[in-house]
Amino acid sequence: MEPMDIVGKSKEDASLPKDVRVARDAQDLLIECCVEFINLISSESNEVCNREEKRTIAPEHVLKALEVLGFGEYIEEVYAAYEQHKIETMHDSLKGGKWCNGAEMTEEEAVAEQQRMFAEARARMNGGAVTPKQPDRDPSLES
Repeated sequence: MEPMDIVGKSKEDASLPKDVRVARDAQDLLIECCVEFINLISSESNEVCNREEKRTIAPEHVLKALEVLGFGEYIEEVYAAYEQHKIETMHDSLKGGKWCNGAEMTEEEAVAEQQRMFAEARARMNGGAVTPKQPDRDPSLES
């Protein structure tokens, strides 16, 4: 989602009256404020993470950063949004996620495709040319 799309969605979510317009300069300023806010939260989250001698910023570090920076009243709403994101992400991964192309494969087709991909990778690693394997013919279909 592009920053201007986010601003547009935020305007809709803000329940502004239909006749209210937001100037382009104001939209640009909103984007800059969002970027600065994210930088502030990220920096403080990193500080929290470092104080705990961790190497990866976790959600609890972000929540603690909000509290430290005086945004404690938003923690509950932020946590709810995070939980919703986890549910949506889990739902997407159960549907197949980024690897799903909408077509189902049988187990045999999946194994054959996996073997083909392994052969291609092996050939690339060995510096050889890739020769695509022809699918096995079903003798019962030949006349």
